[in-house]
Amino acid sequence: MAIAMKADQRSNQTKGDLRKLRLNGQIPGVVYGRGLESAANISIDEKQLTALLRSQPNAVLDLDIPSVGKHSVMVANVQRDALNRQLIHVDFHQINMNEQVKAHVRIDAVGDSTGVREGGILQAILHELEVQCLPNSIPDAITVDISTLGIGESLLVSDLTLPEGVEVKSEPQLVVVTILAPQKELSEEEKAAQDVEQHEAESRSDHAQHKEIATST
Repeated sequence: MAIAMKADQRSNQTKGDLRKLRLNGQIPGVVYGRGLESAANISIDEKQLTALLRSQPNAVLDLDIPSVGKHSVMVANVQRDALNRQLIHVDFHQINMNEQVKAHVRIDAVGDSTGVREGGILQAILHELEVQCLPNSIPDAITVDISTLGIGESLLVSDLTLPEGVEVKSEPQLVVVTILAPQKELSEEEKAAQDVEQHEAESRSDHAQHKEIATST
């Protein structure tokens, strides 16, 4: 179900105007999409936006814009100050509820791993997954059951079970999570071999992520 949210229109766009908006607890933004005659310059309550990004960053919003009307939108891009990480701008993309969209969804590892109980170390390598589905089908998170993972074992993107209607777009061979052997029980040769294995896993993940970015532009 879409979350109702209101926005104010803004006309002035000088740096001074935008600074004043932020001082008054408003974040400047833009709404764009095929359903709009032209991009709409808006401002939105900072507290509402912060709460949304913290709890439901992929939520579908029923955004009410004066003189423009209500539109189904999603957050497309957020800009933050490089030093204090404060919100400074937000882009909303108007969507068609009957057309699939792409979104990045966090990965939640659950369960008591066999390997961890034996002294292994849980290492999460991939923290979010790119998926494609209808807007109302975007999950809040993808749950990964690690209870059967033993020491030296890993889960890949291809091992994950997604909700019906949700298609994974991330590279299937990306390592999601792995259980490392406890360092104190390893010989120097075993430590070296483990470091190489971990480095190769992370390299495969980085390579696949860079490949995704390159092919999507």
